[in-house]
Amino acid sequence: MKKQQNLDHGAWEAVTSGAVEIVDRAHLKSRVERGDRLRVKLGLDPTKPDLHLGHTVPLRALRRYQQHGHQAVLIIGDWTARIGDPSGQNVTRPQLTKDDVDGAAQTYLDQAWKILDEAETEVRLQSEWFDQMRLEDVVQLTSRYTVARMLARDDFAKRTKEGRPVGMHELLYPLLQAYDSVAVKSDLELGGTDQTFNLLVGRDIQEAYGQPPQDIQTMPLLEGLDGIQKMSKSLDNYIGIAESPSVMYRKAMSVPDQLIIRYLQLVTDVDSEQLAAEARALREGANPRDVKQRLAERIVRQFHPNAETTEYREESGGFKSAGPAAIDVGPAERTIAQLFLDAGLVASKNEARRLVGQKGLRVNGQPVRSADDKLIPIDDMVLQRGLHRVVRLKVR
Repeated sequence: MKKQQNLDHGAWEAVTSGAVEIVDRAHLKSRVERGDRLRVKLGLDPTKPDLHLGHTVPLRALRRYQQHGHQAVLIIGDWTARIGDPSGQNVTRPQLTKDDVDGAAQTYLDQAWKILDEAETEVRLQSEWFDQMRLEDVVQLTSRYTVARMLARDDFAKRTKEGRPVGMHELLYPLLQAYDSVAVKSDLELGGTDQTFNLLVGRDIQEAYGQPPQDIQTMPLLEGLDGIQKMSKSLDNYIGIAESPSVMYRKAMSVPDQLIIRYLQLVTDVDSEQLAAEARALREGANPRDVKQRLAERIVRQFHPNAETTEYREESGGFKSAGPAAIDVGPAERTIAQLFLDAGLVASKNEARRLVGQKGLRVNGQPVRSADDKLIPIDDMVLQRGLHRVVRLKVR
């Protein structure tokens, strides 16, 4: 492999900052420290058009490798996005069309360049290799892994045990992601902790195709603004990286106090000394709001470097709520799913059930346990979806 010049002796600590798990740690560390130029892979499935701060955690890890002279390889999953990664899902995901994926992919790339150096990033589409695959090639790929090992995956195992279906196409997902590593000759793959199984399959498939197994580095899943669930647009607990400075600032100021340091470490460019100073300030009794304000300003500056601080601070003040909007509903007893649908907080009862599973719906501040429980609405009952969508009922 090509050697880097002027090796930064702090490279190992820098490129692995915030990592949860590294496989094979000793192997990767030796390669980084001796200056091997690694091909570092990150795959993105463009299932939705916009990126939020949670998406930036692995992107920022890729950027750190890029800054230390390694080759960043960004895979656009224009095939796997059509399947949908079942990681963490208890039901089969809906499949997307090629047009859906292609549209989201372009937006992903436009936003990814806010973090990565576009000129130094190798962008690859899965269709480069999968469009050329014959049925014989697919059968060869599937022959390299067993059904028993695939069904050992947590989400598949849980659904199988509970008698819920697992589609054959879902079993292909980890194999397709793994084959990406073969196609680009990956030395290291990055991903969230929910991707650990898929990344390990990549190691196995590379060996099956005669390549050295890639090392893997998993990054944490960022908690959303509710402080509990991972950041997600469906839970309305996110900060979008394309949002306006004032919206971004306002949302960042609502980060739970206990997550201030975690956000500073995972989604800002704060160095280790500054991070330690902010942590020390909080321990010694500093007002969390002051530290949070510095966090919010750092986040805004990263994505809007020319924004005027005074301006977006003032504009963000215009978002103060006068209280939840009042929604008229009838007095009849109904399921909670139907009530949230009637209140306009969900698009369907199935969506309500999905959000309940993610602890994303509340009634009078209490998490909903079952979307199919029945209740009788009363005046001033408060329904909440995520962090910001709240309504107060008026019974007519």
